[in-house]
Amino acid sequence: MSSTEIRRTALDALHRSLGATMTDFAGWDMPLRYGSERDEHVAVRTKAGLFDLSHMGEITVTGPQAAALLNFALVGNIASVGVGRARYTMICQADGGILDDLIVYRLAETEYMVVANASNAQVVLDALTERAAGFDAEVRDDRDAYALIAVQGPESPGILKSVTDADLDGLKYYAGLPGTVAGVPALIARTGYTGEDGFELFVKPEHAVELWQALTEAGEGVGLVPCGLSCRDTLRLEAGMPLYGHELTTSLTPFDAGLGRVVKFEKEGDFVGREALAAAAAKAQENPPRVLVGLIAEGRRVPRSGYTVVAGGEVIGEVTSGAPSPTLGKPIAMAYVDAAHAAPGTEGVGVDIRGSHEPYEVVALPFYKRQK
Repeated sequence: MSSTEIRRTALDALHRSLGATMTDFAGWDMPLRYGSERDEHVAVRTKAGLFDLSHMGEITVTGPQAAALLNFALVGNIASVGVGRARYTMICQADGGILDDLIVYRLAETEYMVVANASNAQVVLDALTERAAGFDAEVRDDRDAYALIAVQGPESPGILKSVTDADLDGLKYYAGLPGTVAGVPALIARTGYTGEDGFELFVKPEHAVELWQALTEAGEGVGLVPCGLSCRDTLRLEAGMPLYGHELTTSLTPFDAGLGRVVKFEKEGDFVGREALAAAAAKAQENPPRVLVGLIAEGRRVPRSGYTVVAGGEVIGEVTSGAPSPTLGKPIAMAYVDAAHAAPGTEGVGVDIRGSHEPYEVVALPFYKRQK
């Protein structure tokens, strides 16, 4: 397959039959929305939404030294993750720059699944393969082995319970267990990117349509709707979750992104980027450069990625993500701003929207937190 050829998920024909507006996302043809992205967003916040996330990149790491390899290759302490649990972590360059943020699932004693962002899957695969030299471990590209379907929102546990006998009540956040959903073998993970309770179901591509249809039927009475990438973006933005290429890039370290907690210096042995990250940690404590904050608009104009943040006629930062927030009823943004202007409630901050300085309120992230 040529690198320019667009990839389609196992659910492609189904999305089209549902009238989805499709878009090219990281080389994949993905549903952007089915109807109103606002309605899809509200459904996830109040009822439930169904997502095709089959573009994500699954990489399996196996072997006696799988844990040691991942501890060396990634910034987190992966060896301490229990079987059946998952961890949010990052893979960095030697200079500390973020190559991608990841979720790593420990499937068995010597078997892990690393889930990378679609746009970085090849980069992560190449880096892990290169870093595996000298370890008794195998790195396998499993992107074609899985389809990934997510059901997210307050009604999602009830919907899933009606089609599986897996112990969902015992399944903690950031845990995964093998089970059967609507007769289909799946890895059931309690993870998501929406700020709501929900599940991600890893299945074989040939079972994806059957599973999607079963979940659609199970959710009919409680307001489940199919959801596209557009509302996934506004949901994660409200929840203050970073998106690679926006809040996270190779020019930033986890400490720049306010996510230094994912770097585990106390783990045994060396890891890629350790020295640079230790320096970045010290710098962040003494004199943080820019800080990731939330901005809420006082007006109606929507800030976009790349717009400058201003105060007193000076540029003090840059918007990384911006969108109208259906939950708050106002435009919101995440931005990196100079530390002097980063405190919640800081006055006089604006965003330059086509030459006009629109007033914004600086707030702590996230914008939205669900009631437990």
